[in-house]
Amino acid sequence: MNTQDAKRVLETALICAQQPMPLRDMRTLFADEIGPDTLRALLDELVRDWEGRGVELVPLSTGWRFQSRPEMREFLDRLNPEKPPKYSRAVMETLAIIAYRQPVTRGDIEDIRGVTVSSQIIKQLEDRGWVEAIGYREAPGRPALLATTRQFLDDLGLASLEQLPLLDGTGQTAGTMLGASLPGEQPSLIDAQAALALDDAGQAMSPEQAANEPDTAANTLPSDDSHDDSNVGSDLDSPGLPDAAAPGEERPSHSTEPAADAAPMEPQA
Repeated sequence: MNTQDAKRVLETALICAQQPMPLRDMRTLFADEIGPDTLRALLDELVRDWEGRGVELVPLSTGWRFQSRPEMREFLDRLNPEKPPKYSRAVMETLAIIAYRQPVTRGDIEDIRGVTVSSQIIKQLEDRGWVEAIGYREAPGRPALLATTRQFLDDLGLASLEQLPLLDGTGQTAGTMLGASLPGEQPSLIDAQAALALDDAGQAMSPEQAANEPDTAANTLPSDDSHDDSNVGSDLDSPGLPDAAAPGEERPSHSTEPAADAAPMEPQA
């Protein structure tokens, strides 16, 4: 198969795909006859081919996909008068804290927000696929450590946590991005909510304090097979979701191995 035919096949597959397409599937598409370097060149060509159009090809956490450009959103929304459900201020503040301070426990979130976080708030975020438990803190009660998911990154149009906007003094930039990107939310509302939550989150614990926390060693839950895509063939797939730290802190690479000082994970009942 020549390069032009291969590009047409790849373009068609990406347009028709229901989900972001990882490198593994691209290689399967060509029965492994096309190597990583050629795939990279084809993807780069497709990105350039679609410049200036209302649709763009982007790399996400779980693979590559075509999606409408942000400036097209207001027009496309007119075709879908049914709006997604709105989330409360408490839910969005909680999501913002998890996104920027992860991994965190429910108690950490309550300390930052200054109010009790109901289990229903966490459940809403888990049901939406934006938050999951990645392990347990070695502390009394072994509370679950919460982090954002690859679905969260995909819904934001990001490939990795490193692409989250850096926090400024008020959290306004991050609030605008979360509000503009997540379905069913209004940027102006998120600005007000996330500005407070993220500012508090940034002041709650400095990177030095976080590094010296004695009880933050976590047991990392094993990854499922979908987390292996970034290791196949080349770095074409977007980076996997790491066990993240807040912006400004060192972000450890994604690993299925528990921390050296962490106790073995106990199976859940």
